[in-house]
Amino acid sequence: MPSTSLQKSALGHIRVLDLTRVLAGPWCAQNLADLGAEVIKVERPGCGDDTRTWGPPYLRDQDGNNTSEAAYYLAANRGKRAITVDIASEQGQQIIRELAAQSDVVLENYKVGQLKKYGLDYDSLKLVKPDLVYCSITGFGQDGPYAHRAGYDFIVQGMGGFMSLTGERDDLPGGGPQKAGVAIADLMTGMYATIAVMAALTHRDRSGEGQYIDMALLDVQVAMLANMNTNYLSSGNAPKRWGNAHPNIVPYQTFATADGHIIVAAGNDGQYRKFVQIGGLPELAEDPRFVSNPLRVQNRDVLVPILADMVKRKSKQDWISLLEAAGVPCGPINQLNEVFDDPQVQARGMQIRMPHPSAGSVKLVASPMKLSETPVSYHNAPPLLGQHTEEVLRTLLAYDDARITALKELNII
Repeated sequence: MPSTSLQKSALGHIRVLDLTRVLAGPWCAQNLADLGAEVIKVERPGCGDDTRTWGPPYLRDQDGNNTSEAAYYLAANRGKRAITVDIASEQGQQIIRELAAQSDVVLENYKVGQLKKYGLDYDSLKLVKPDLVYCSITGFGQDGPYAHRAGYDFIVQGMGGFMSLTGERDDLPGGGPQKAGVAIADLMTGMYATIAVMAALTHRDRSGEGQYIDMALLDVQVAMLANMNTNYLSSGNAPKRWGNAHPNIVPYQTFATADGHIIVAAGNDGQYRKFVQIGGLPELAEDPRFVSNPLRVQNRDVLVPILADMVKRKSKQDWISLLEAAGVPCGPINQLNEVFDDPQVQARGMQIRMPHPSAGSVKLVASPMKLSETPVSYHNAPPLLGQHTEEVLRTLLAYDDARITALKELNII
C-alpha cells in the first residue's frame, strides 16, 4: 500500500496505476494525486506521453535552456511517479499485472478493445485484483456505432453541441461556431472520471466489490451543456450562439471601455438602473422599452449599441471601481499575466513552485480543492520519463538488479 506519509491525506490509502496519456486521463490522475493517492504513471519507453513533446513552450533549466518537458505535459502530471514499460511485450504485460494486483485503481484511455489483446482489460485484471476499480476513458464509450472511433476534444466539442452555442452571433461580424480556448471536453471528462472513481472506491470500501467505469468524452460534452440541454428539451428549439451576450438577460455581456474590456452582468432591474446612472444616462432606466429585463431582451438590438457607446466614455478601471462600489456585478477580461498578478488569485495561493530534477524548480497552478482536515498535497513535480522505474520495480515488486538490467537490455523498461 502507499507510504505512511500519504496515508494522512484523503486518498493516502489509495494506489492508482495510470495507463493514460494526453489530458482527460492524466487530469483525473492528477486530481487523485493532489488528494493524496499514490499515482504510478506508465509510459512507453523512449517516447512516453505524447504531450511531453507538445511544444513549444518547454520548461527551461537553470541556465535558460529548453528541457525535454513541454509546458502542456506539466499541466496534468503533478504528483505522480513515472515508469516506462513496453506493454506490447509479454514481460511488460506481466509487470502491469503485478502492479495492478497491488493497486486500487487502474486508469486507461486506450482504444476500445486494445488492452484486451494484452490481457490488461478489466476482465483480465480483476482476476488478479477482484476489488479493482478500473476506469476506461474513450472518445465515444465502449459501445454504440462510434465506439471504435478515435476521440479528439475538438471534434467532440463540435459533435456534442458545444460549438453550436459558442461563438459570435451568426448575423454579426466574426459570427460562427467557436471551440473553447482549452480542451474543455477532455478536462470535464477528467473531472467526471475523478468523481466516478471516488464513488467506486466508496462502494468498494463498503462492500468489498470493485467495478468497471466507462467514461466517454461525447457523453460528458452532451451532459455538461446543462440548462442549454433542458432549454432545448423543454421547447424543441435549438439554442443559438450569442457570443459574449446572454440569451435571457440584458445587459449581461462584454463591453469595450476607453482602454480595454469589461464584463457587466446586471442580473436584475435595480442593477441595470445603477449601471446607466453611473454611465450618465439615467433616462435609460425610465425608458418604457427598457424598464424590465423581458423588455430589454426584446429590445436588445436598440439598447445594446447605446450602452456600448456609454461604456466607451470611461476607462476599464474607472468602470470597475464605480460599478463595484454600487453593487453592480462586473469584472475585467484579464490576460494570464494579469490573472497571476491579481491579489485575490495570489491570496488564494493559485500559483505554486515545486523542485524539479532538471529545471531546479517549476511553476505550476495549484489545485482549487481546499479541504480543512485533509488538504491537497504536492509531493512530486511532473516526473521525467521513467524517473521512478527502478524505484517502483524494487520497492513494489521486489525486482533485483539482475532482473532490472535484463529488462533494460530487452527495452521492456
